[in-house]
Amino acid sequence: MQNRLLEAGAGVLRGCLRGLARAPHRVRAALLALALLLPLPGEIAVAQDPTPALRAEIAPTGTLRAAINYGNPVLAQKGADGEPAGVSADLARELGRRLGVPVAFETFDTAGAVVSALGGARTWDVAFLAIDPERAQTIAFSPAYVIIEGAYLVRADSPLTANAEVDRPGIRIAVGRNTAYDLYLGRHLKAAERVFAPTSAAALTLFLDEKPDVLASVRQPLEAYVRDHPGLRILPGRFMAIEQAVASPKARAGTAAYLREFIEGAKASGFVAGALSASGQHDAVVAPSAP
Repeated sequence: MQNRLLEAGAGVLRGCLRGLARAPHRVRAALLALALLLPLPGEIAVAQDPTPALRAEIAPTGTLRAAINYGNPVLAQKGADGEPAGVSADLARELGRRLGVPVAFETFDTAGAVVSALGGARTWDVAFLAIDPERAQTIAFSPAYVIIEGAYLVRADSPLTANAEVDRPGIRIAVGRNTAYDLYLGRHLKAAERVFAPTSAAALTLFLDEKPDVLASVRQPLEAYVRDHPGLRILPGRFMAIEQAVASPKARAGTAAYLREFIEGAKASGFVAGALSASGQHDAVVAPSAP
């Protein structure tokens, strides 16, 4: 009976999250925090309360400095109040609430800029980035909380019909420098050439203006663009799966362990799904539980 009541309560709460994309972040944060109190039966609700020593490691200044990348609209958007919105900002606020510390956002236009800021004037305690082995040299990653697809955009008259056909001599691919898909293509392409733009948005402009053969980017914004711009199409399937995670400085082993438990609880409780729904990202996939 208790399990059925928990399931019913969780269903009602998650239903309330739909249509909250334009609500003030304080309203979203309050409802999403309640989601963590309503886990599905047999699943972990939240991470354990941190010790004072762990709290000092995670947020050594007494404020949780959270890096948000506006370059990925699936994860982060600018809210009506000008504050960061979306699943990454909601997770940062919930983490700050659990730590009992305020949250200060550092916002960036690209993931590469987030990585470069670590240890500098705009350093951060947590960031929301795609898992990548090159980044993992200096950054620790939690398990993935969202999985999104890397997709190829071509013109309607392009002879390319499948992802496997893209890596050929003479093919030029527009891509935002140091994005997750740029790093992936840099490791895997054998013959095609990357053509760089400073951001993913700039890569779309480059694709349209300078006419390279392909644009590599995140599927959801590409799909939104194609709906309003005939003459373009997305190749079927995906060329990569992009696992989005919470990052922390690699030297902070206690932080990484805590974030792992925090993210697993946020997925199991429905918090991540609710935050995606509240920000209008209904096609994004919540990552499965980590092994």
